[in-house]
Amino acid sequence: MAGALLVTVAIVAAALVLGPAAPLSQRLATAIMVDLTVVAWLAGGIANVARLRFFSPTDIAGSGRTDASTAVRDAAAVLQNTLEQVALAVPVHIAAAVMIERSATLSIALGLMFTIGRTAFWRGYSHGSQARAFGFAMTFYPTLVTLFVVAAFAVFRMSDLI
Repeated sequence: MAGALLVTVAIVAAALVLGPAAPLSQRLATAIMVDLTVVAWLAGGIANVARLRFFSPTDIAGSGRTDASTAVRDAAAVLQNTLEQVALAVPVHIAAAVMIERSATLSIALGLMFTIGRTAFWRGYSHGSQARAFGFAMTFYPTLVTLFVVAAFAVFRMSDLI
């Protein structure tokens, strides 16, 4: 997980330093387009749980009526984690687009890291915590690092207003 944090810091820093400044409308449009990909991961998780339930005699009645199969329990756990990641990522991505003039490249990088992270988490989930740790880290750390960067930008802007 330390490796994922180092990769995240390097990518976020490079995107902020090397990315061009852009008008707010372009930054928001980029963040929203990227976040459609982020939300697509949530839709994919929902569809996967529904698919598994539909084709399973054990699970078709719903999770409130029977004990779920291992496949549905695992898929529901991946879905729950994905929901948590999406709920944190989308507002942070939008905040970055609003607060940081050089955020368009960052938004694209965040979307790519989210996709890499979710893919690794989803594939590794059934193989235990070590197999899914990198995927979790590559989804969570970029959002967390960006949250701290946005907070720093907000503090500096507030200090200019005082």
